[in-house]
Amino acid sequence: MKYITHRRFKQKAICGDVNLPAMTECEEINGMIYYDHKPICLMYSENAHQYFARNDDGNGMERGKLTQAIIARLALSPTSCTEAEYKAYQKRWDKVWDDPTCQAYKRTEHKDHWLWNHTFYNADIETLRYIAKLVGAKA
Repeated sequence: MKYITHRRFKQKAICGDVNLPAMTECEEINGMIYYDHKPICLMYSENAHQYFARNDDGNGMERGKLTQAIIARLALSPTSCTEAEYKAYQKRWDKVWDDPTCQAYKRTEHKDHWLWNHTFYNADIETLRYIAKLVGAKA
């Protein structure tokens, strides 16, 4: 399967220090993302979810931007928000929890806490656009 870096990956990888600019094409083989025949990270890892996106359909850059925009829109710094900001934050999360489409992308091992599953990071573009619109994310 084809992957693409949707933002610069500059850190230690399985093969050592790596500096991959955005839009670098990579390949997944047996659950590992490779660049230039060198292993970078596991496809289920946090690094894969934060820096790489499935690109077999040519939508990897948009997929990566959408997943990151959704996550950013649902993030909150509790120490620096007003009561109104907290209420708006909670309303966005209530929409996610109540939406049947979003339920397919929740990790099931956490009953009372939402974590996006691996399928979310590989979702089709229309679904990601739908979730982004649901929470008011701008990619």
